[in-house]
Amino acid sequence: MKNPIVVTLLSSVWLTLAPISYAATVEGLLESYRSQGAQEFSIQRGEQLWMTEYGGRSCGNCHTEHPKAQGKHQKTGKPIKPLAPSINSERLSNAKTIKKWLKRNCKWTLGRECSAQEKGDFLTWLQTQ
Repeated sequence: MKNPIVVTLLSSVWLTLAPISYAATVEGLLESYRSQGAQEFSIQRGEQLWMTEYGGRSCGNCHTEHPKAQGKHQKTGKPIKPLAPSINSERLSNAKTIKKWLKRNCKWTLGRECSAQEKGDFLTWLQTQ
């Protein structure tokens, strides 16, 4: 039988460390984007990337206008967990996964891969959610 005090303590430690973990992951990616020529990242440009429609598509089509809400894939109807790391601690926790989904979703939404600048702006904004 699990000790409720230990479970509570471990849960508290995880919730405290989760933001630190994703911040380190994102900072590593941002540094990589800087080395590719990206300039200072902008929360405003990241939000604009989220809100803008590209040929009838936007990030909000699947993820909703609010990254703290559960989304639904536009084609399949499959539920998508909230994108905001403040709601979903799995988000921004794995660099390989972030790269995979940025590549896939940029191609789907923008019709091309995002630039290093756009990726950095987007991640900078998403961290604030």
